[in-house]
Amino acid sequence: MRAGCVVGLCSAFLSVLCVVWGEKSDASGQGSCEGGGARCEDVDLEQDRYTTARAMRAVVVREFGGPEVLKVEEVAVPQAEGKQVLIKVSAVGVNPVETYIRSGTHNIKPPLPWTPGCDVAGVVEEVGKEATKFQKGDRVFTRGSVTGAYAEFTVAEEDTTFRLADRLSFQQGAAIGVPYMTAYRALFHRTHGKPGETVLIHGASGGVGLAAVQLAKAHGMVVMGTAGSSEGMELVKKNGAAHVFNHREEGYMDKIMAATAGVGVDLIIEMLANVNLEKDLELLARHGRVGVVGNRGPTQINARAAMTKETSIIGVMLYHMDAKELGETVAALYAGFTQGTLNPVVGREYSLEQAPEAHKDIIETKAMGKVVFTV
Repeated sequence: MRAGCVVGLCSAFLSVLCVVWGEKSDASGQGSCEGGGARCEDVDLEQDRYTTARAMRAVVVREFGGPEVLKVEEVAVPQAEGKQVLIKVSAVGVNPVETYIRSGTHNIKPPLPWTPGCDVAGVVEEVGKEATKFQKGDRVFTRGSVTGAYAEFTVAEEDTTFRLADRLSFQQGAAIGVPYMTAYRALFHRTHGKPGETVLIHGASGGVGLAAVQLAKAHGMVVMGTAGSSEGMELVKKNGAAHVFNHREEGYMDKIMAATAGVGVDLIIEMLANVNLEKDLELLARHGRVGVVGNRGPTQINARAAMTKETSIIGVMLYHMDAKELGETVAALYAGFTQGTLNPVVGREYSLEQAPEAHKDIIETKAMGKVVFTV
């Protein structure tokens, strides 16, 4: 049997957006791969098992299309080079943007074949010759992957790999990268949320939403959230929201305004701007801000609504986070995870073989925590 090394391109756009965090590399250590994301077709895994390479299972996309193009194949275990680490994967976070890229409708189109994903948690298996932060056996999570995350092993850059707090499971670790870093950036780097302010998390029962609820609560903000089911509402409330509303219920906006005594909210973290943005402008207090984390299509608003209250619409993209902001974010998150004020919520768990089902469910069903693969 012949198989080769899948070199993945991880994208992390918030809220769901993923961008390229890792650099392209020859992950096989056997000859060369033509193009980042190319597959080394001339590696004989039967022979390699007895030399330097090993085999692993990975989800491979060989053509853009529906969830059915996600197929598990046996490929070569990649090798860490330079300042990289090889991680034995225990859990993988699934992000909506990965479904858009897989379909071929996203502006990011990685070279095929491609292994999706960027959020993993596991144990360091080996480190590159120039890597100094980790050693074999360390528990870690990532915010990016060089070779793709939907696999039994992945290579990540040392700078996009972080220690996993002892109190967290690997499944929880896989729910950190995109969700918590996106939520932190939206709340504090972009919309400058402050203690005492009222924040509405619109679509609060998903991975990013629950992270934002926990972070805002820990920061001393008055937290409101919306969800589309009674179960989702209960989950949002359990994670720290003072008020929760069903955004499928007629008149829910009136209830939100009543909860603020008619003043409106200071800040909104928006997961589906194409549906909610026009309503958001009506819910804002004077000088309020909307942080747009997610969007699935065009929207139309009346700009006068923003003019009247001098409100702001602010875009949020995780990949714009610079080194200083990243350091601040990681420090804040690690403190919350170790102290217990932040607790990643894991939703449905799937196997790698269930990748098509996971991609279908994350788009079509109600979000209830972070969707993960257990490897």
